[in-house]
Amino acid sequence: MIVEPQRNASVYFLRGRFVTLKKATLLLLLSVLCLPVWGVIEVDRLSSPALSERYQYLVAEYRCPKCQNQNLAESNSPISIDLRTEIRRLLEEGASDAQISDYLVARYGEFVLYRPKVKNSTYLLWLAPAVLLLLGLLVIVFIVRRQKRAVNTSKTALSSTEQAALQALLGTAEKQNDKTVNPNEAESK
Repeated sequence: MIVEPQRNASVYFLRGRFVTLKKATLLLLLSVLCLPVWGVIEVDRLSSPALSERYQYLVAEYRCPKCQNQNLAESNSPISIDLRTEIRRLLEEGASDAQISDYLVARYGEFVLYRPKVKNSTYLLWLAPAVLLLLGLLVIVFIVRRQKRAVNTSKTALSSTEQAALQALLGTAEKQNDKTVNPNEAESK
């Protein structure tokens, strides 16, 4: 005797619970993904809109000492939060952009600058892209000239035996062509 499975209340209850569990998991996942957005919002305001604009420019201009390639505005590391607070304090005290830059460079080195000053220690940094571009262009020119030279030499590099064999092939091809064009003349000869 075969007993067919019946749907009972517990299976339906489990199914309903599973669907609810899916929704709760999705909601939890979305809320966790939104956490970084809340971390970037700064609540401290500056005293004037002009200072706010300078502040936004400065935090976008300096690199986080801990992060590899993030500016102070993008980074959430503790040191970048401290630096943003320090920049805000210096702006409120009336420091100029150059004074703030000098302060940060003296404290953290040239690494905090995305565009370091041109001096003896940074010539390689500033000139390397141009040198690499020129080297790339020279390599391309060298390769193109080499290919042209190879094509030109391959066209005229037949030895005398190869030329004789070519002439013989061309002669037999002409004779066969003549026979196909004028079959009566070929038979009379």
